[in-house]
Amino acid sequence: MSKKDPLTKEQLHTIDAWWRAANYLSACQLYLLDNPLLREPLKPEHLKHNIVGHWGTCPGQNFIYTHLNRAIVKYDLDMIYICGPGHGGNAVVAQDYLDGSYSEIYPNISQDIGGMKRLFRQFSFPGGIPCHTAPETPGSINEGGELGYSLAHAFGAIMDNPDLIAACVVGDGEAETAPLAAAWHSNKFLNPMTDGAVLPILHLNGFKVSNPTIFSRISHEEIEMFFKGCGWEPRFVEGSDPKTMHQKMAAALDWAIREIQRVQEYARTTGDVTRPHWPMIVLRSPKGWTGPKEVDGKQVEGSWRAHMAPIPVHDGKPGRIQELEKWLKSYHPEELFDENGAPIPALQEIAPKGEHRMGANPHANGGLLLRDLRIPDFREYALDVPQPGAVEAEDMTVLGAYARDLMARNLKGRNFRIFSPDEAASNRLSQVFAASGRRWSDSIDPSADENLSHDGRVMDAALSEHLCQGWLEGYLLTGRHGFLNSYEAFIRTVDSMVSQHAKWLKVCRQLPWRQSIASLNYVLSSNVWQQDHNGFTHQDPGFLDHVANKKADVVRLYLPPDANCLLSCFDHCIQSRNQINVMVASKLPRPQWLSLDEAIKHCTHGIGIWQWASNDQGSEPDAILACCGDTPTLETLAAVTILRHYLPDLKIRVINVVDLMKLQPHTEHPHGLTDEDYDALFTTDAPIIFAFHGYPTLVHELTYRRHNKKLHVRGYKEEGTITTPFDMRVRNDIDRFHLVMDTVKRLPQLGNSASYLIQEMKDKLVEHRQYINTHGQDLPEVRDWKWNGGKGIY
Repeated sequence: MSKKDPLTKEQLHTIDAWWRAANYLSACQLYLLDNPLLREPLKPEHLKHNIVGHWGTCPGQNFIYTHLNRAIVKYDLDMIYICGPGHGGNAVVAQDYLDGSYSEIYPNISQDIGGMKRLFRQFSFPGGIPCHTAPETPGSINEGGELGYSLAHAFGAIMDNPDLIAACVVGDGEAETAPLAAAWHSNKFLNPMTDGAVLPILHLNGFKVSNPTIFSRISHEEIEMFFKGCGWEPRFVEGSDPKTMHQKMAAALDWAIREIQRVQEYARTTGDVTRPHWPMIVLRSPKGWTGPKEVDGKQVEGSWRAHMAPIPVHDGKPGRIQELEKWLKSYHPEELFDENGAPIPALQEIAPKGEHRMGANPHANGGLLLRDLRIPDFREYALDVPQPGAVEAEDMTVLGAYARDLMARNLKGRNFRIFSPDEAASNRLSQVFAASGRRWSDSIDPSADENLSHDGRVMDAALSEHLCQGWLEGYLLTGRHGFLNSYEAFIRTVDSMVSQHAKWLKVCRQLPWRQSIASLNYVLSSNVWQQDHNGFTHQDPGFLDHVANKKADVVRLYLPPDANCLLSCFDHCIQSRNQINVMVASKLPRPQWLSLDEAIKHCTHGIGIWQWASNDQGSEPDAILACCGDTPTLETLAAVTILRHYLPDLKIRVINVVDLMKLQPHTEHPHGLTDEDYDALFTTDAPIIFAFHGYPTLVHELTYRRHNKKLHVRGYKEEGTITTPFDMRVRNDIDRFHLVMDTVKRLPQLGNSASYLIQEMKDKLVEHRQYINTHGQDLPEVRDWKWNGGKGIY
């Protein structure tokens, strides 16, 4: 070993042997090999014949993982591995198998000939495992099926984990995605005193599925400038000769680990948390490294063709089997595994032990580390509501007091954070800043900046929904708690991310070794029904539709009508496990309907008749006015006052829905009502006029199997502009005047007696339009309307 080469000859030989063993196992998985150590000539029956898909041997990932193992042992590190490249699952599975962590979780995949056969035959095969790192993969917290989230997950994982290093491999194709591009700036939100470290390793192997990658065609100098500009100190490992590359990679990792330790030791001994330039590694190696150089005279290694199984044995061309056998034998498996198929002792000796193995690290199975939050009693934050509508308040402001104390109670535990893309104050959560500031790692200007803190627990200073979502997911997956607060319309930015998390949770529920994690909680405000100066761009309630389509045992949708209901819903959601909870709430002054005791009962049931607003007691209802959401509830109750004034003999039942999934049959969703209970509420034949917060089609989708087909839903129908709050409702026909007309039109027994009321409502709509065009605000009778037991007109 020279000063230039950190590895001795013996270390170099052993590390190269581990790498070859992992590459061999990865390649054999591609072909579902049924001849593990090639002790007899390779035959067609030893292979799966219809190999398709975009996956390769992942030699770069195996190279990185192998060297990380060495660093873990040398420096006694607590490290997890986050695989960013998509179809790289075979490499991580191979590494888990070599160090024994795979066989511990899946005893049937044993370290012998039989276990090796089962390992190979399960890869991307019906009833087997995915081709990417998935929940089934020990040590994984990042689903590789969709690119872009690895680096944000890595940063979420190390927040409040001061001894943890997340080694994050970023594929150069993945680096072109928007979430990943933003995630490079996550280093601006790291506190070296209290957080761990992320070690990004950008793997430049040159190609995506069929095109070159942007970073791979950029010069060394330009890449270096790019990452230095992002606050990183890059170290390059470039080449193709394995012996030289092993030495370079070992040196680069030694440097990176020492830099991380130096930065953390300095911050933790001096208290100086000035943002450093954190180390990162750029690995440039050939795609399909160590694989076939050419196939059919066309370049494979170092080209896009290495993105998939390099030798297409399924086409039946003569010589393919022999070509594959020659390649696989080039790894010399007989030198790496004993006659029983177990890794040779020399390999077993160099692997990390116990929980230091990245496949067995408890942080990658976060439920093992999850501790309950210290929860304040939400009853202490309740509004006093002596009677329905007697009090006005901002629901989110009430929640803000609860969130403040929730934060304060868990500061020492360091297992709770709030995530929001620069919207916590806008969404009325400013009270949390009394407990903790916004995380910020750069300079703070006392004259201009508010609530910034180097150790803030509110992740609110990055204007990126992608980052907030990715950080929160990584935080939850490693055993902590939190919630994401955002504008309702712009949470759509992370539609795909929440889909992937829902899929992750669904699979984890089927894996007994995966422990439950805290739920992914959304609190969405600045909702569709009052945007004032923002207008059409800020109007989109479609996140509800998106989430409602996910697996029923995972998703929950809550639309509390007032502050006390919001408190009850939030308290339940923040303590739940393995779910995705969406809460849509108002941040503007609204009438408050229920006392705390009433709210608790209502939210526990999730749906119910509001008897105080109904007059059908002791008789069958002529019409049912249902509502879900704060604004639909307000307009429904206003419509009730009009109907009861003009048609006092009309029997009206008012039903409010908090838990949207109650509408779905219990056979479809665990919260769904039975047909018997649904019919008891909605009857089987009374007309239902349903005022809904979101798109009307969602309610129809949830209820299409129900007996009562006389359902008419009003909701958002893509009509909106910069206008008054009430005019927004008018434009979407969810206002009180339209609800009254909808009701009487569905009551043929009224005959012509309802015609005058319909005309009155039409006149009111004309009056409304003229008034707002002249005065720029809503009619006084709308602005000043209050519930008075259903006795008043407007």
